[in-house]
Amino acid sequence: MRLWLGVCGLVVGLGAAIAADTIPATGGNIVLTPMVHAGVQIEYGGKVIQIDPSGLANMAAAKPADIVIVTDVHGDHMEPASIDKVKKATTVYVAPKALEGKFPGKTEIIANGETKTVDGISITGVASYNMTRGPKPGMLFHDKGRGNGYVLTLGGKRIFFAGDTECVPEIKALTNIDVAFLPMNLPYTMPPEEAADCAKAFKPKIVYAYHYRGMGGPTPEQNQAAFVAAMKGTAGIEVRTPNFYPAAPAGE
Repeated sequence: MRLWLGVCGLVVGLGAAIAADTIPATGGNIVLTPMVHAGVQIEYGGKVIQIDPSGLANMAAAKPADIVIVTDVHGDHMEPASIDKVKKATTVYVAPKALEGKFPGKTEIIANGETKTVDGISITGVASYNMTRGPKPGMLFHDKGRGNGYVLTLGGKRIFFAGDTECVPEIKALTNIDVAFLPMNLPYTMPPEEAADCAKAFKPKIVYAYHYRGMGGPTPEQNQAAFVAAMKGTAGIEVRTPNFYPAAPAGE
Protein backbone atom coordinates (compact mmCIF):
# COMPACT_ATOMS: atom_id res chain seq x y z
CA MET A 1 0.00 0.00 0.00
CA ARG A 2 1.29 3.48 -0.81
CA LEU A 3 0.15 7.05 -1.03
CA TRP A 4 0.14 9.25 -4.14
CA LEU A 5 3.57 8.77 -5.69
CA GLY A 6 2.96 8.36 -9.42
CA VAL A 7 3.36 11.92 -10.65
CA CYS A 8 3.58 11.63 -14.39
CA GLY A 9 2.16 14.88 -15.75
CA LEU A 10 0.57 18.14 -14.75
CA VAL A 11 -2.60 19.99 -15.66
CA VAL A 12 -4.00 23.13 -14.08
CA GLY A 13 -7.22 23.03 -12.07
CA LEU A 14 -8.62 25.63 -9.75
CA GLY A 15 -5.39 27.55 -10.31
CA ALA A 16 -3.21 24.80 -8.85
CA ALA A 17 -1.18 21.93 -10.31
CA ILE A 18 -2.93 18.56 -10.42
CA ALA A 19 -0.82 15.44 -10.84
CA ALA A 20 -1.66 12.72 -13.35
CA ASP A 21 -1.02 9.06 -12.63
CA THR A 22 -0.23 6.23 -15.04
CA ILE A 23 -1.41 2.63 -15.03
CA PRO A 24 0.65 0.26 -17.22
CA ALA A 25 -1.62 -1.51 -19.72
CA THR A 26 -1.54 -3.49 -22.92
CA GLY A 27 -0.86 -1.14 -25.83
CA GLY A 28 0.45 1.68 -23.66
CA ASN A 29 -0.15 3.42 -20.37
CA ILE A 30 -3.52 4.57 -19.10
CA VAL A 31 -3.17 8.13 -17.80
CA LEU A 32 -5.58 9.12 -15.01
CA THR A 33 -5.87 12.80 -14.08
CA PRO A 34 -8.02 13.82 -11.09
CA MET A 35 -9.95 16.92 -12.06
CA VAL A 36 -12.11 17.80 -9.04
CA HIS A 37 -14.51 15.87 -6.78
CA ALA A 38 -15.96 13.11 -9.02
CA GLY A 39 -14.22 14.26 -12.19
CA VAL A 40 -11.46 12.13 -13.73
CA GLN A 41 -9.79 12.46 -17.12
CA ILE A 42 -8.66 9.21 -18.74
CA GLU A 43 -6.23 9.01 -21.66
CA TYR A 44 -5.49 5.77 -23.47
CA GLY A 45 -4.69 4.77 -27.02
CA GLY A 46 -5.11 8.29 -28.35
CA LYS A 47 -8.57 8.64 -26.80
CA VAL A 48 -9.73 10.95 -24.00
CA ILE A 49 -12.57 10.03 -21.65
CA GLN A 50 -14.04 12.55 -19.22
CA ILE A 51 -15.87 11.15 -16.18
CA ASP A 52 -18.39 13.55 -14.58
CA PRO A 53 -16.91 16.85 -15.83
CA SER A 54 -18.21 19.65 -13.63
CA GLY A 55 -17.82 23.35 -13.02
CA LEU A 56 -16.13 22.59 -9.72
CA ALA A 57 -12.94 22.35 -11.80
CA ASN A 58 -11.21 24.67 -14.23
CA MET A 59 -12.49 22.85 -17.30
CA ALA A 60 -10.26 24.94 -19.55
CA ALA A 61 -7.52 22.56 -18.39
CA ALA A 62 -9.43 19.48 -19.56
CA LYS A 63 -8.72 17.86 -22.92
CA PRO A 64 -11.48 17.48 -25.53
CA ALA A 65 -13.29 14.22 -24.96
CA ASP A 66 -13.96 11.34 -27.31
CA ILE A 67 -16.31 9.96 -24.64
CA VAL A 68 -18.07 11.75 -21.78
CA ILE A 69 -19.41 9.47 -19.06
CA VAL A 70 -21.90 10.73 -16.47
CA THR A 71 -22.95 8.81 -13.37
CA ASP A 72 -25.97 10.69 -11.98
CA VAL A 73 -28.31 13.65 -12.33
CA HIS A 74 -26.85 15.96 -9.67
CA GLY A 75 -24.86 19.04 -10.64
CA ASP A 76 -21.56 17.73 -9.31
CA HIS A 77 -21.84 14.91 -11.87
CA MET A 78 -24.05 16.27 -14.67
CA GLU A 79 -23.09 19.86 -15.53
CA PRO A 80 -24.02 20.90 -19.10
CA ALA A 81 -21.75 23.98 -19.21
CA SER A 82 -18.70 21.88 -18.38
CA ILE A 83 -19.69 19.21 -20.88
CA ASP A 84 -19.87 21.93 -23.53
CA LYS A 85 -16.26 22.86 -22.74
CA VAL A 86 -14.92 19.34 -23.42
CA LYS A 87 -17.20 18.20 -26.23
CA LYS A 88 -16.22 17.66 -29.84
CA ALA A 89 -18.48 17.18 -32.84
CA THR A 90 -17.82 13.43 -32.56
CA THR A 91 -18.08 13.06 -28.77
CA VAL A 92 -20.17 10.11 -27.59
CA TYR A 93 -22.02 10.43 -24.28
CA VAL A 94 -22.66 7.59 -21.83
CA ALA A 95 -25.29 7.94 -19.12
CA PRO A 96 -28.10 6.24 -17.22
CA LYS A 97 -31.65 6.44 -18.55
CA ALA A 98 -32.53 9.25 -16.14
CA LEU A 99 -30.36 11.51 -18.35
CA GLU A 100 -31.64 10.36 -21.72
CA GLY A 101 -32.06 13.29 -24.12
CA LYS A 102 -29.88 15.64 -22.05
CA PHE A 103 -26.73 15.57 -24.21
CA PRO A 104 -25.73 17.47 -27.38
CA GLY A 105 -24.80 14.40 -29.45
CA LYS A 106 -24.88 10.64 -29.82
CA THR A 107 -25.73 9.07 -26.46
CA GLU A 108 -25.42 5.50 -25.24
CA ILE A 109 -27.84 4.76 -22.40
CA ILE A 110 -26.58 2.01 -20.10
CA ALA A 111 -28.69 0.36 -17.41
CA ASN A 112 -27.42 -1.14 -14.17
CA GLY A 113 -25.77 -4.44 -15.10
CA GLU A 114 -25.70 -3.73 -18.84
CA THR A 115 -22.51 -3.76 -20.93
CA LYS A 116 -21.96 -1.84 -24.17
CA THR A 117 -18.92 -1.23 -26.34
CA VAL A 118 -18.49 2.49 -26.97
CA ASP A 119 -15.78 3.65 -29.39
CA GLY A 120 -13.97 0.37 -28.82
CA ILE A 121 -14.17 0.51 -25.01
CA SER A 122 -16.27 -1.93 -23.00
CA ILE A 123 -18.41 -0.11 -20.41
CA THR A 124 -20.56 -1.87 -17.82
CA GLY A 125 -23.14 -0.09 -15.67
CA VAL A 126 -23.00 -0.91 -11.96
CA ALA A 127 -25.85 -0.08 -9.58
CA SER A 128 -25.13 3.09 -7.59
CA TYR A 129 -27.55 3.94 -4.78
CA ASN A 130 -28.25 4.43 -1.08
CA MET A 131 -29.60 1.65 1.07
CA THR A 132 -30.05 3.62 4.30
CA ARG A 133 -29.10 7.29 3.93
CA GLY A 134 -31.55 9.95 2.87
CA PRO A 135 -32.81 13.45 3.60
CA LYS A 136 -35.63 12.15 5.81
CA PRO A 137 -37.25 8.85 6.83
CA GLY A 138 -38.65 6.98 3.85
CA MET A 139 -36.48 8.84 1.33
CA LEU A 140 -33.02 8.08 -0.05
CA PHE A 141 -30.49 10.48 -1.54
CA HIS A 142 -29.95 8.14 -4.49
CA ASP A 143 -32.60 5.63 -5.54
CA LYS A 144 -31.66 2.27 -7.00
CA GLY A 145 -31.75 2.24 -10.79
CA ARG A 146 -31.33 5.97 -11.31
CA GLY A 147 -27.55 6.33 -11.29
CA ASN A 148 -24.66 4.22 -12.51
CA GLY A 149 -21.21 3.37 -11.45
CA TYR A 150 -19.17 2.07 -14.38
CA VAL A 151 -16.51 -0.52 -15.08
CA LEU A 152 -14.38 0.46 -18.06
CA THR A 153 -12.21 -2.19 -19.72
CA LEU A 154 -9.28 -0.82 -21.69
CA GLY A 155 -5.77 -2.05 -22.27
CA GLY A 156 -6.64 -5.25 -20.43
CA LYS A 157 -7.41 -3.29 -17.24
CA ARG A 158 -10.78 -2.98 -15.47
CA ILE A 159 -11.32 0.47 -13.92
CA PHE A 160 -14.32 1.10 -11.67
CA PHE A 161 -15.89 4.49 -10.93
CA ALA A 162 -18.47 4.05 -8.18
CA GLY A 163 -20.39 7.33 -8.53
CA ASP A 164 -22.83 8.31 -5.76
CA THR A 165 -23.36 5.20 -3.69
CA GLU A 166 -23.08 3.32 -0.46
CA CYS A 167 -21.32 -0.05 -0.43
CA VAL A 168 -24.14 -1.94 -2.13
CA PRO A 169 -24.13 -5.70 -2.91
CA GLU A 170 -23.52 -5.03 -6.61
CA ILE A 171 -20.19 -3.40 -5.76
CA LYS A 172 -19.17 -6.11 -3.30
CA ALA A 173 -19.79 -8.67 -6.06
CA LEU A 174 -17.32 -7.07 -8.49
CA THR A 175 -14.33 -9.20 -9.48
CA ASN A 176 -10.98 -8.64 -11.15
CA ILE A 177 -10.99 -4.86 -10.67
CA ASP A 178 -7.58 -3.33 -11.29
CA VAL A 179 -8.42 0.24 -10.25
CA ALA A 180 -11.35 1.55 -8.21
CA PHE A 181 -12.52 5.05 -7.32
CA LEU A 182 -14.73 5.08 -4.21
CA PRO A 183 -16.74 8.02 -2.79
CA MET A 184 -16.62 8.87 0.90
CA ASN A 185 -18.64 11.93 1.76
CA LEU A 186 -21.49 12.25 4.24
CA PRO A 187 -24.37 12.52 4.35
CA TYR A 188 -24.74 11.40 0.73
CA THR A 189 -22.56 8.33 0.19
CA MET A 190 -20.48 6.60 2.89
CA PRO A 191 -17.90 7.48 5.51
CA PRO A 192 -14.24 6.60 4.88
CA GLU A 193 -14.36 3.55 7.15
CA GLU A 194 -17.30 2.10 5.17
CA ALA A 195 -15.51 2.83 1.90
CA ALA A 196 -12.49 0.97 3.24
CA ASP A 197 -14.62 -2.03 4.21
CA CYS A 198 -16.07 -1.93 0.70
CA ALA A 199 -12.62 -2.00 -0.90
CA LYS A 200 -11.67 -4.93 1.30
CA ALA A 201 -14.79 -6.79 0.11
CA PHE A 202 -14.12 -6.68 -3.66
CA LYS A 203 -10.33 -6.23 -3.49
CA PRO A 204 -9.27 -3.90 -6.31
CA LYS A 205 -5.54 -3.90 -6.93
CA ILE A 206 -5.45 -0.09 -6.62
CA VAL A 207 -8.02 2.08 -4.85
CA TYR A 208 -8.43 5.85 -5.02
CA ALA A 209 -10.32 8.04 -2.59
CA TYR A 210 -12.45 10.47 -4.60
CA HIS A 211 -15.67 12.45 -4.10
CA TYR A 212 -14.60 12.97 -0.48
CA ARG A 213 -15.85 16.48 0.28
CA GLY A 214 -19.10 16.41 2.26
CA MET A 215 -21.48 18.86 3.91
CA GLY A 216 -20.00 20.04 7.21
CA GLY A 217 -18.23 17.58 9.45
CA PRO A 218 -14.71 16.42 8.57
CA THR A 219 -12.67 18.31 6.00
CA PRO A 220 -11.73 16.60 2.72
CA GLU A 221 -8.22 16.10 4.09
CA GLN A 222 -9.59 14.44 7.23
CA ASN A 223 -11.82 12.14 5.16
CA GLN A 224 -8.89 11.09 3.01
CA ALA A 225 -6.65 10.52 6.04
CA ALA A 226 -9.36 8.43 7.71
CA PHE A 227 -9.59 6.25 4.60
CA VAL A 228 -5.83 5.71 4.57
CA ALA A 229 -5.93 4.78 8.26
CA ALA A 230 -8.80 2.35 7.73
CA MET A 231 -6.91 0.67 4.87
CA LYS A 232 -3.64 0.40 6.78
CA GLY A 233 -2.22 -3.09 6.75
CA THR A 234 -4.57 -4.37 4.03
CA ALA A 235 -2.56 -6.77 1.90
CA GLY A 236 -2.92 -6.72 -1.89
CA ILE A 237 -4.57 -3.30 -2.22
CA GLU A 238 -2.53 -0.21 -3.04
CA VAL A 239 -4.06 3.04 -1.77
CA ARG A 240 -3.51 6.19 -3.81
CA THR A 241 -4.59 9.60 -2.56
CA PRO A 242 -4.35 12.38 -5.16
CA ASN A 243 -5.69 15.78 -4.19
CA PHE A 244 -9.13 16.23 -5.76
CA TYR A 245 -9.56 19.65 -4.10
CA PRO A 246 -6.48 21.77 -4.84
CA ALA A 247 -6.58 25.23 -3.33
CA ALA A 248 -6.71 28.25 -5.60
CA PRO A 249 -3.80 30.69 -5.35
CA ALA A 250 -4.21 33.57 -2.88
CA GLY A 251 -6.28 36.39 -4.31
CA GLU A 252 -8.49 34.22 -6.54
